[in-house]
Amino acid sequence: MKLQGALVGSAAILALTASGVVAFATIAPRPGVEPPLERTASVEAMPIHAEQVLPGPEFYIREERFQRGETLPGLLSRLGIGDAEVARLAKLRALQQLRTGMLVRAEVSSDGAPRTLRFLTGRDAMMQIVSDGDAYRAVEYPAPLESRVSMKSGVIRSSLFAATDLAGIPDAVGMQIADIFGGDVDFYRDLRKGDRFAVVYEEQHLAGMPVRTGRVLAAEFTNQGKTYRAVYFGKGYYTPDGKNLRKAFLRSPLQFSRVSSGFGMRKHPVHKSWAAHKGIDYAAPIGTRVRAVGDGIVEFAGPKGGYGNVVILRHHGQYTTVYAHLRAFAQGVKRGARLAQDEPVGYVGQTGWATGPHLHYEFRVGGEARNPFSLAMPSALPVAPQELPAFRAQAAGFIAQLELLANSNLALLE
Repeated sequence: MKLQGALVGSAAILALTASGVVAFATIAPRPGVEPPLERTASVEAMPIHAEQVLPGPEFYIREERFQRGETLPGLLSRLGIGDAEVARLAKLRALQQLRTGMLVRAEVSSDGAPRTLRFLTGRDAMMQIVSDGDAYRAVEYPAPLESRVSMKSGVIRSSLFAATDLAGIPDAVGMQIADIFGGDVDFYRDLRKGDRFAVVYEEQHLAGMPVRTGRVLAAEFTNQGKTYRAVYFGKGYYTPDGKNLRKAFLRSPLQFSRVSSGFGMRKHPVHKSWAAHKGIDYAAPIGTRVRAVGDGIVEFAGPKGGYGNVVILRHHGQYTTVYAHLRAFAQGVKRGARLAQDEPVGYVGQTGWATGPHLHYEFRVGGEARNPFSLAMPSALPVAPQELPAFRAQAAGFIAQLELLANSNLALLE
């Protein structure tokens, strides 16, 4: 009978479905089972008592750089130090060591009283100024600097420094690149768009932050399709096969300038007559540093007619160099003084027959003026034979890094 009833019920449901009628039914809960609870949302305000408010910090730490043209009180105020303490701190001799660009770290209490001030001096020392009662005490100790190696590369679009800026390379490293390859590449006349360079250099870090650039360890420069490589070893730079990149004479007595008058015939700017110009004139601002192009002894230093203030250096063999129209001589430059390559000779001026500030430079061989741009400058000594194994071992790692940089640079260009 139960089976028969189930069949009848199923047949009735099928008949209703076929006729388009849908039936709904509710099922009563089983006895003994409680229905689910209803859920409602409510928002209640929770009172916060004064004793529950978290107190502000007792002190905070802030870092600021000493800006160009800024006063010491201005920097201290930016660090959050109160006016009364600024006046006291500004009188400390230790803070007179601050220079433009230096980073100062201050620990200041909530009422504007400094607890400590720290900054890295130019002597690789950490200067710390500590609050000591009603006074301040300065303590200097060796800075825990960490040396790291950085690798970067770039492409010349307009100038070397524009390219180094774009690559995030410090100016000090750019200057070293120009000095290293300055005997082979004239960075004013020879640069071309698309020239490439790669450099491996040291950086000094303090608490994880770069604070100073160090020496270039290796570099590569491709100029007009010709590639030059340099590796630092001992006290100089060498090619990968051990030849010295340092020339006996630098190409220019100024690190960076433009040539205003070349070697050869020209119309004299004062006498207005055509004559042979037996030197190179470099236009540069008054006071620009003039360097010795090679090791030598001062043969003459003083005023000399149309040359104005002039220095004549005698080098090895039959070479002499002349530096004229100087505003002043470098300290210690006098007859008989010895100067090493790149040491200062004097400073650009406008003395003698000069219509504007510039350096007149002559390179003489056997007493006869020669064009330094057309001469093949002799190189310094190569790596000594007994040092070649150590040099090759050191150079191998640097060359591998340069090749890695060069390949990544080419991949970016493609």
